[in-house]
Amino acid sequence: MSLDAIPIHVVNTLPAGPGLTGNAPPLLREISELLLRLLETGETAAIDLSALPLTPADLDWLRDKLGEGEIAVTLQASGESTLNETACSGVWWVTHHNENGAVTSQFIEVAFVPELVKAHPQDVAIGQEYLELMIANL
Repeated sequence: MSLDAIPIHVVNTLPAGPGLTGNAPPLLREISELLLRLLETGETAAIDLSALPLTPADLDWLRDKLGEGEIAVTLQASGESTLNETACSGVWWVTHHNENGAVTSQFIEVAFVPELVKAHPQDVAIGQEYLELMIANL
């Protein structure tokens, strides 16, 4: 039997659609592995979506698959940053904009709470001093 007689069937398991490259689905496996690591060790991680060969359609597909969670945080510091929990708790879609509103970077952050939201100890100390002054002036 020659090789020409062997039937070959190509099965495409990647999502099909205009602008989709197939680069987004493997990120779901990576995110799952990062969530396991977070649960087992407490180690956080981030995936820089801006550094990957993803099209706008890929990003839309990934955002759709991850879904929307219950928490959304908006920060104003040299442009707006949004931190949106996905439907997968512990997985956050973080988008940074410049002062003109253009997206400068996007990340998937795997953490119980994104680092950007955590208060810096020095800021907490300033808050405590403020409260002490307020209490002293009652």
